[in-house]
This record gives sequence, structure tokens and C-alpha cells, in this order.
Amino acid sequence: MEFPKFLLGDNTDYPNAIFVIHTEFPRFIINLENDEVEWLEEFDKNDQEELQNEAERLFEQANEFYDREISRYEA
Repeated sequence: MEFPKFLLGDNTDYPNAIFVIHTEFPRFIINLENDEVEWLEEFDKNDQEELQNEAERLFEQANEFYDREISRYEA
């Protein structure tokens, strides 16, 4: 099964949280309520520098995805 690059998630146990799930490498879930990130990958020391460079760009894309999706609900 193929998934979109980003998915929205919510859970009634976390009523204020909005989760964006990044389904491509490096996979992660970001909670937009507090910007907490849970990585779904294991990284070795060599990956750390590349991850730091890529992470900021991916977090911006996750926020843009959320804004786009919400604007579609409001239309």
C-alpha cells in the first residue's frame, strides 16, 4: 500500500493535540500543539548531522501540509 507523504492524526485522549505523520524516510510524528517529535527510525551517529539538516525543512513542510489541509476544510 502506498501512503501520502504526510497524514493528519488526532486522538480523543489528547484533545488539544494535532499530529502530522511523515511516512517517508526519516519517518516521524510531530505534535503541532507543542512541536514534540517522535522519530520512527533508528539513527546512528553518522546520520545525526544529515538528520539535523533535513529535520527543519521537514518540520516546515509538515506545518505547510497542516495549513493546507485546514484551509480545505474551511472552504
